[in-house]
Amino acid sequence: MSDPLNSAAFLALLAEAQHELDLGFAHLPDNPVAPLGPEATAVLAEAATRLHDNYPYAHPLYAGQMLKPPHPIARAAYAMAMSINPNNHALDGGRASSAMELEVIAEIAAMFGFPVQHLGHLTSSGTIANLEALWVAGLTHPGKAIAASSQAHYTHTRISGVLGIPFVPIPVDDTNRIDLAKLEILLQTKNIGTVVATLGTTATGSVDPLDELLVLQQKYGFRIHVDGAYGGYFTLANNLQPAARRAYDAIPHANSIVVDPHKHGLQPYGCGCVLFRDPTVGRFYKHDSPFTYFTSGALHLGEISLECSRAGASAVALWTTQRLFPLVPGGKFGQGLSQGREAALTLCTRIAESPLFFAPTHAPQLDIVFWAAAAATPAASSELAQKIFDEAAKINLHLALARLSVTLFEPGTWPDNAESTVLCLRSVLMKPEHLLWIERIWTLLQAAGSTATEAS
Repeated sequence: MSDPLNSAAFLALLAEAQHELDLGFAHLPDNPVAPLGPEATAVLAEAATRLHDNYPYAHPLYAGQMLKPPHPIARAAYAMAMSINPNNHALDGGRASSAMELEVIAEIAAMFGFPVQHLGHLTSSGTIANLEALWVAGLTHPGKAIAASSQAHYTHTRISGVLGIPFVPIPVDDTNRIDLAKLEILLQTKNIGTVVATLGTTATGSVDPLDELLVLQQKYGFRIHVDGAYGGYFTLANNLQPAARRAYDAIPHANSIVVDPHKHGLQPYGCGCVLFRDPTVGRFYKHDSPFTYFTSGALHLGEISLECSRAGASAVALWTTQRLFPLVPGGKFGQGLSQGREAALTLCTRIAESPLFFAPTHAPQLDIVFWAAAAATPAASSELAQKIFDEAAKINLHLALARLSVTLFEPGTWPDNAESTVLCLRSVLMKPEHLLWIERIWTLLQAAGSTATEAS
């Protein structure tokens, strides 16, 4: 999805766009700005040098954490918009960017099958988006707890604490999805007001069975919030397994959903999004700020958001990206997501065929792959995984590590009385280019595995 745009071409694209923006203010009296001198050039060069101390996040050989480079069109649009630095809290601070935000929100809502009349906005992060969703959940079901799987993002526990709402972790099944049988036992107490369904856990990419949660909702009357911060966009993928497809097809019936454009949406950090199916929850946001909302009778985004000042440049960048890559089934954007999942499936197959590694019992549901180093015990496997991680980095293959339950692997992989967790190697293959590079990645991984194993 990321175009091979070199620096010169990118700067030319940005300069042309900036010129077009400047024409909109050409009628104003000239206001000369002092040029940047040699000192500024030196300082900027120093900053560029300091940034060498990073992993190569944009390169396909970075296959570690969920870090996806923003598309060049998003980078250019963000930089262009920052020349006027709009604030999407109030229309006074960002008229055009506020209108663009409403447009992108409508497109995201349509992608998820939400009704035309909904409530939503961008946020500065997925954490803030989830905070707003759980805040509304607490107000609609006062005094009742929030439940989520033990593999849900840790922010749900933190957010519940901040909001003063009880939080109940639910165990997971052997695919790292929320255990519905154990959940129903708790639902029978009638103390659970909201259940969080995670569509794409950050550790393993597992997809909670949202369609089955809806059946329980009809029986027990709780609220469902979907945390799709990582995996939400996969609703456009064309190669999901049936269970995951059923979960994504159930999204239109959820009460709220969060998705992060700064993950799979090709955007710079930070850009989150929260959507509510029922627009009347806007009543919870009502407040009075007579010095802020004065130039328009139309709704200001700050009137439906807990955040105040917020970068309008994020909306401009997302609007531009969605114009280039519409959020439609079968489009180029969705194809990129499908390619990431295909890369994950390919790598998992290679791992299962290798004597160097132990593959999990279930194939990846999205684009995250995890596996263990082949060793006699979980402790030995964990030690070897760390060595493979280090050896891979030496040959420019950057992976990640995650401590996971041994139950995710075939029974008998390790002795029954061994440790309950194992340090696994993990890859997030979220760049479409990963599919083109998967054989190179596999070759390097085998080399790192062989070197580490021989040295052990």
